[in-house]
Amino acid sequence: MTTWTDHTADRPISLTAPSGIDRAAHHRLDEAWLAAAWSHPTTRCFVVSGGQVLIDETPDGRTELVMTPSFEAPLTEAHRYFLGTDGDGVSYFALQKDALPGRIDQSARPAGLREAGLLLSPRDAGLMVHAVGLENWQRTHRFCSRCGERTVIAAAGHIRRCPVCGAEHYPRTDPAVIMAVTDEDDRILLGRQVHWPEGRFSTLAGFVEPGESIEQSVRREVFEEAGITVGRVEYIASQPWPFPSSLMLGFVARATSTDIDVDGDEIHEARWFSRDELSAAFESGEVLPPYGISIAARLIELWYDRPLPTRSVV
Repeated sequence: MTTWTDHTADRPISLTAPSGIDRAAHHRLDEAWLAAAWSHPTTRCFVVSGGQVLIDETPDGRTELVMTPSFEAPLTEAHRYFLGTDGDGVSYFALQKDALPGRIDQSARPAGLREAGLLLSPRDAGLMVHAVGLENWQRTHRFCSRCGERTVIAAAGHIRRCPVCGAEHYPRTDPAVIMAVTDEDDRILLGRQVHWPEGRFSTLAGFVEPGESIEQSVRREVFEEAGITVGRVEYIASQPWPFPSSLMLGFVARATSTDIDVDGDEIHEARWFSRDELSAAFESGEVLPPYGISIAARLIELWYDRPLPTRSVV
């Protein structure tokens, strides 16, 4: 496998820019430090619920997470997660609640990562990705997988411990490969999943299986979904993708066959596109580009050699 080092510098991948937040993991087990950080007047926190947060527009046109000082935060002792500190020593916490709080000024609105990730600053987007990932794991892993007992939260939200058998459980991250496949004529292979609307095409993707390398996973997924064999595999970049708990590993791959045979279970349709064909399909509306937040858009752009048409989030 050949590694590409910085092919996304001009068009950075959403959710991957340096956030300026030090996760400060060494403080997560220090209850005295956490208590002091929570009570500090500069500490800021925000609520996360069902993968959503409140965002708001500033007078100068920026979009920000709605954060409050900790002393104004809604009560939630058990589901308070430490996210880290910034260069000025400000600590950040996320509060998991069953619903987002109301806003008196009515200007803030709820948003998920697919919308907010394209609007927020790297700092706010990084905090939101961290919080959404923890919240989903906390909601879906409340019981011990060894003995079935209800677990308790530890390490400022980053561990769940079983009080009966002593097992420790950590946030789950599922590695998934996503790949732009090209052939010897420099066409790109794009597919449409069975549950996607007509016209929506993107790169192929799939989860890494136990005992499998990521290169093997790329080749297996492309063959299973489209019947195409793959030779060379080159790593490009990764992207956190908490929908609900994946890490997307992006690749370009060279096909050694071109006859498409879709599986019909995951992929309904797959097609080879030249640059001119894809441009014409975008122009006519026959093909909808992937959302800009996804690493899929950047992988296609590396081949397309120009920005993809923008697409609003709905």
